[in-house]
Amino acid sequence: MALAEQAIRRAQKGEPADAVLRKLFLEQKKLSSRLPRPGFDPLSRVHAPAEMPSADATHLVFSYYRWKGWLNSSAALNAQIAEADGLARKFRKSPEEFSDKELLERSFPSWVPGEAPVTPELVRALQGEPRLWLRARRGLGLAITKKLGSCVAFGSGRLADVLRYFGREDIFRTAAYQAGDLQIQDLSSQAVGFMCDPQPGETWWDACAGEGGKTLHLSELMENKGLIWASDKSEWRLRRLRMRAGKGRMFNYRVAEWDGGEKLPTKTLFHGVLVDAPCSGLGTWHRNPHARWTTQPQDVRELAAVQLDLLARVARSLKPGGKLVYSVCTITTAETHGVADAFEKRFPQFQPMSLKDPLGGGESTRRLYLPQEHGGNGMFVAAWRAP
Repeated sequence: MALAEQAIRRAQKGEPADAVLRKLFLEQKKLSSRLPRPGFDPLSRVHAPAEMPSADATHLVFSYYRWKGWLNSSAALNAQIAEADGLARKFRKSPEEFSDKELLERSFPSWVPGEAPVTPELVRALQGEPRLWLRARRGLGLAITKKLGSCVAFGSGRLADVLRYFGREDIFRTAAYQAGDLQIQDLSSQAVGFMCDPQPGETWWDACAGEGGKTLHLSELMENKGLIWASDKSEWRLRRLRMRAGKGRMFNYRVAEWDGGEKLPTKTLFHGVLVDAPCSGLGTWHRNPHARWTTQPQDVRELAAVQLDLLARVARSLKPGGKLVYSVCTITTAETHGVADAFEKRFPQFQPMSLKDPLGGGESTRRLYLPQEHGGNGMFVAAWRAP
């Protein structure tokens, strides 16, 4: 409880709760001999063994922010944390005892329904604890499932390597992860890679690569052949990408810093460009509930403008007939269909491209995944073919 209180008080000063937790865990000397290796993600309890104080603190902090709108704000913080924990346990055991009306009114700020397609089903998904999704190296899903345990494949064929994990073991310490045969990657994020459908020998650009989750997936789909440029404005994220690429035995890539400005990191023309753009993240509010209380409606509008600018700038980097794929882990209208509509108006020569939903939803030029559908993040994907 004390660690959770400390984290929340620091987060109230403006620092994201997940970043605060990471720092606090590293500051705990009593955990120093048992801390996970760099890259430990406190957003899910299942990454830490149950007996670790970090697991309990993470649960309490994230429960506090999931249920913040239900709490007695005049009570002491420790009492609010306890109340939130009680609500989380009750919701997990008996969700039917929470009315749709209450959930819609108290689970996030009042501006949200005006920006996103909010339904009772969506809110119930956001109030639950997130699932942990893994991506096994191609063809190893069945073997890893048997060895890891507490694990099921999403489907058959290539979806047999998409795994849902519900155990307690720290994934980062497993032999499969240490060997580079297993990645932690959300289900919807994996769907984006499948929809890009990059082919061996092609040249692709992951323009907003971050720490490289989608970059590694694209490389595997390309059988480590061809070339992927990975760019991001954050140098430390690209360092993390290099570490992950080394462990994952990914070699067909180049890294370049890019701030999203007019000067592109390369003059290369690509068969495909993925713009997994920075966004408001409403689709991840079950994983990062603190963000629902810090995000503002003006953030949505500003980010939509950034997203459109990014698409406009990378569009000239495509070969004739190349693919431009846009994805965001949000569900606001402005950042999804709004950006896609604006891009098509500005670039009518780009033809909307039909995408086959790898998770079984048919074909369309745009796809909006909602957290309640498959248990992954909310995610929007659209694609166009260059002239």
